[in-house]
Amino acid sequence: MATELEELVGFLSSPSPTVTKAAVDIVRGLTGSEDGLQSLANYAKILLPSLARLLAGKKEVSEPAAEALVNLSQNSGLAAKMVEMGMINAAMDILYKPDSSIGRLLAMLLVNLTQLDVGVASLLQTGEEKMQGLYVMKLVRSFCRSSDEAREDPFEHVGSVLVNISKQEAGRKLLLDPRRGLLKQIIRQFDSSSPLRRKGVSGTIRNCCFEAESQLQNLLLISEFLWPALLLPVAGNKIYSEQDRSKMPLELGSALSIEREPVDDPEIRVQALEAIYLISLQEAGIRAFWSVNGPRIIQVGYEDEEDPKVMGAYEQLGSMLINSSGTEEPTTETSN
Repeated sequence: MATELEELVGFLSSPSPTVTKAAVDIVRGLTGSEDGLQSLANYAKILLPSLARLLAGKKEVSEPAAEALVNLSQNSGLAAKMVEMGMINAAMDILYKPDSSIGRLLAMLLVNLTQLDVGVASLLQTGEEKMQGLYVMKLVRSFCRSSDEAREDPFEHVGSVLVNISKQEAGRKLLLDPRRGLLKQIIRQFDSSSPLRRKGVSGTIRNCCFEAESQLQNLLLISEFLWPALLLPVAGNKIYSEQDRSKMPLELGSALSIEREPVDDPEIRVQALEAIYLISLQEAGIRAFWSVNGPRIIQVGYEDEEDPKVMGAYEQLGSMLINSSGTEEPTTETSN
């Protein structure tokens, strides 16, 4: 005899829209608790395809189905089953339908699925020679469109997807490919008003800098955008002297000639400092860092820093500069 949960899952495929709507609403509610998630996981073989089919339906069923899948995908075992059944392909297909109303939820689903290596491989379309990278290119293009501040931003979670794929070497190489220019596009979102976008950008840049040894030239090709994205978050909020600014490129000097809102998120500041550190481990990287008066910016930024973890990242960079170039460690000297 079928259990109540079996019957509920079966109702997701009911020919009656009213029954389907009621069933998917109940399933969504159950996925909001750990007990509910565990109970539903026993019926994943039927549940997941049924919810996936509803994603293409009207908003009244597609939205609760998407919310349920986002919640279920927090379970790594269920997320792996979703990837195996082609959920990333389905999500990307629906995400770009003109009448899609669940874009934000689908982006959140992609965040959870790309926590897994198999999810990253699926999104990168690894093994599909002619299609490889197409999904990521579409997501980057959508992420980099200027969002309407007055409306919901359906693609801000793509920043977290980019962080996930850039944890893998194949993802980093795709983003750093100069023919595609993806990282250059992504970096331009570093001053977005969305904290989620900014964190996504900083995390992606930092991960890509792990390829500095082999990809430094490609990183420095976009230095016009890269250095402001890395240095402004850790520059403190002082107005820099004309003497300091004269040794910087225009885009940096101009930004540091006025009062600025501090970057409140310490994680972004740590990621920026770690990225600079990774670049500066390379001889050409440290020369490029000096050419924009980077050590002076680090010195001044360190003076204003109070977060212990961020201070540690400043000090790691400062120690490396001393050891490699005989430069001075960040001190308490002030900028006029």
